[in-house]
Amino acid sequence: MGNGLSDQTPIFSSLPSFQSFHIVILGLDSAGKTTVLYRLQFNEFVNTVPTKGFNTEKIKVTLGNSKTVTFHFWDVGGQEKLRPLWKSYTRCTDGIVFVVDSVDIERMEEAKTELHKITRISENQGVPVLIIANKQDLRNSLSLSEIEKMLAMSELSSSTPWHLQPTCAIIGDGLKEGLEKLHDMIIKRRKMLRQQKKKR
Repeated sequence: MGNGLSDQTPIFSSLPSFQSFHIVILGLDSAGKTTVLYRLQFNEFVNTVPTKGFNTEKIKVTLGNSKTVTFHFWDVGGQEKLRPLWKSYTRCTDGIVFVVDSVDIERMEEAKTELHKITRISENQGVPVLIIANKQDLRNSLSLSEIEKMLAMSELSSSTPWHLQPTCAIIGDGLKEGLEKLHDMIIKRRKMLRQQKKKR
């Protein structure tokens, strides 16, 4: 195979299929969603154009404990006319990645509105959200505490687990750490849902 995974494949083929996670990447246009996707896919910067519909990639990621996890990412366009379609992509999703441009102070209120709108949809109740504070390498980027405040993270539903991750998608800084947090939140939620089913 040549990708360093061949010796691990038998282990993973014997695991239940839920080892593949369905993740939707959302955020306003120009926040860096597609840059995030292709940095994860190719481990290099890919010059992108605005997404008119969606991009989808299955990406194997090795997390901190050397466990390889497959994420099936759906990167959906962030232009205003495309945002009503977001909810059809989040149906039955395991997690949401919401990308924010840390420099775009003017549109932070708009980002907040969209983030709160998508997490309030009944089907998305409890779905873990990874907020990627992109472009943290730029000198005039907002701090994490400023972003947390401007996005009113404390006002998200108590059933919505979230993590705010500083990143620079162009060089990939912080992306893996963010995915590890997202993965942890997803696993925690699955355990909880399984326990609830048993109690019924």
